[in-house]
Amino acid sequence: MKRLVVLLSLAALAIPAFAQVPQDLINRLDAAQQTLNNIMAVPDKSIPESILQEATCVGVVPGLLKGAFIFGAEYGQGVVTCRTPRGWSGPVFIRMAGGSWGFQIGGKGTELVLVAVNKRGFQDLLESKFKIGAGASAAAGPVGRDAGASTNWKMQSELLTWSRARGLFAGVDLNGVSVTQNKGDTQLLYGAPHTFKQILDGYVPVPPTARPFVRTVAKYFHEARVAAK
Repeated sequence: MKRLVVLLSLAALAIPAFAQVPQDLINRLDAAQQTLNNIMAVPDKSIPESILQEATCVGVVPGLLKGAFIFGAEYGQGVVTCRTPRGWSGPVFIRMAGGSWGFQIGGKGTELVLVAVNKRGFQDLLESKFKIGAGASAAAGPVGRDAGASTNWKMQSELLTWSRARGLFAGVDLNGVSVTQNKGDTQLLYGAPHTFKQILDGYVPVPPTARPFVRTVAKYFHEARVAAK
């Protein structure tokens, strides 16, 4: 009996223990999943397959919120996952904040997808934070299934962006916007203080509540690779 208890205890230690995840974090992951579905639902406005094949990381911000009409400060909460040899990593939470961004529509939130297309992309985020335009350049990405095939997008920017508000697609100027780690929310999701590098490199199991989002990212990238063959 004692041996059985010991074996069960060791087995329990081998299984990742995830704490109860706050509902607002679950809602944010669900919103990120829906945002990606929304962007990809319109073929002539979606992310081209050639870009999806090359992407190293994907960041999704379900709602960029305009803070004030006087000086136009914006703020957004997002989720990032990266491609690893073991599949797509567990997600981490990020914050985006800065001055007036280029696309504003009635003070409503704007759905945003950022795709890192080379090794720089989100790399500075592994340290702590970076400023778009200084640490990494960003540009509005081409749209349509074959739109990325004949452009030099990979040479121009580390991050490509796709955005929509009220069902309308438009570009967003992110120069000067700071992207920082949201360590507090990320720790709540995993129940332990893992580093962003450990998570994005794929060394931390994906929490159950984050699996639908990660599966959605993997689905679109898988479909792009199959279509290219």
